[in-house]
Amino acid sequence: MSIYLDHAATTPLRREAFSAMTPLLTDVYGNPSSPHAAGRRARAALDEARERLATALNAEPRELIFTSGGSEAINLALKGVAWAGKGRGNRIVTSAVEHHAVLHTLRHLEKFGFEIVELPVDRYGRLDPDQLDSAINERTIAVSLLLANNEVGTLQTLPELVRRVRGHEGVLLHLDAVAAAAYVALDVKALDVDMLSLAAHKFEGPKGSGLLYLRRGTILLPQIQGGSQERYRRAGTENVAGAMAMAVAYELAVAEREQTVAHVARLRDRLRDALLNVPGVELTGHPRRRLPCLLSLIVRDVDGAELVSALDLDGLAASVGSACTTGSLEPSHVLTGLGFPDDEARGSLRLSVGRTNTDAEIEAAVGIIPAAIARLRGAVGAVPADVLGQVSTA
Repeated sequence: MSIYLDHAATTPLRREAFSAMTPLLTDVYGNPSSPHAAGRRARAALDEARERLATALNAEPRELIFTSGGSEAINLALKGVAWAGKGRGNRIVTSAVEHHAVLHTLRHLEKFGFEIVELPVDRYGRLDPDQLDSAINERTIAVSLLLANNEVGTLQTLPELVRRVRGHEGVLLHLDAVAAAAYVALDVKALDVDMLSLAAHKFEGPKGSGLLYLRRGTILLPQIQGGSQERYRRAGTENVAGAMAMAVAYELAVAEREQTVAHVARLRDRLRDALLNVPGVELTGHPRRRLPCLLSLIVRDVDGAELVSALDLDGLAASVGSACTTGSLEPSHVLTGLGFPDDEARGSLRLSVGRTNTDAEIEAAVGIIPAAIARLRGAVGAVPADVLGQVSTA
C-alpha cells in the first residue's frame, strides 16, 4: 500500500481540473493576446477563468493577476508595493514564522535599504496583536501575514490583527493564504486585505499556476517586464490551461469545503490520538485553532529526516516541514520560532491528510509510524505494544 500524507506539500490534480485543462492544451492553443480567432478563443477562456475565481473570492476580475505560483504571487505583492511605496516609507512588518517565500523576499529587499521587522510568536505560532500594533510606525509601507502556518498548521487570529493594521492609515496588508485555501473561506472583502496570494497545487489544481489578488487602487510596480499582459502588472503569455484548471479546482474546493474539512479532521484526529501515545512525541502548533488537515509533531530521540526516509521505504509519504526547505541542514525556523531547541526541532514530522485519503490508509499509518520510530530508536520497547498492534492487515 502506498500512503500519501504530504498534502501540505502538494495535492494530486483533480480529474475535473485535468479535464478542464486538456482542450486548452490541444484545441484552444492560441495566444490570448493575438487578435485572430484562435487568440480570441484563448482570451475568452482566460477571461472566464478570471471571472470564476473572482466570484469565488468575492473580488472583481480586474483585481486578479495570474502568476506561475504562490511564490511569484508573494514576490510580486511584496516587491511591487515596496518599490511603489519607497517614497513614503521603507518599513515592512511580518512574523518570524512566515513561509520562506515571504521571509526571503523581504530579506532581499533589506539589501536595498528596506527595514524588515520580523515579530516573534508565542509557543503556538500566534502573533501578539499589541506587538504588531507597536511595530507599525509612520514609515511602514506594508504588513505581510500568514493566514495558516504551512508547517504547524496554526491559524492566526486574523480579524484582530487586521483591525490593528487598519488602525494605521496607508499601511497595505498582504495575506499569504496559500496553505489555507482549501480549508478556510476566503472572501477578500470580508477579510479586508489589500493583497492575497494563492497557489493552485495546494487545492488539487495544477502546479505552476498561482494568483495574486490586488485590491483595486493599490499601486505596485511590476516585477516582470516585456508585455502588456495582466493589465501591465505581469508580463508574459498567460497559462490559460493552468488558469482554467485552477478556477475549476477552487470552485470545487469551495463547494465541498464543509465535507472535506470534516473528513480530513476526522482522519487527522485518528492519527493524532494514536501517535501521541508514543513516548517522546509532542504536538506542535495550536491544539485547536489549526488547519484541519495538518498534524505536526516533535519526535524526540529521532532525526526527522531519517524518520521520513524510513517511512518512505515503508510506502508512506510524509515530511519534516515545508517542502521548500527540504535538504536544508538547519532546523525549521518555524519550530525554533516557537521556542523548540535545535535538537528537538530536528525531530520534526509533518503529516497532512487530504480529501482522497481513506480510513484504511490511516489505520495502516498508525501502525507504520510508531514501528518506524521504534526501529530508529533501536528499541521496540520504547513504543507501547498496544500501539504497535494497530498495524493494519489491509
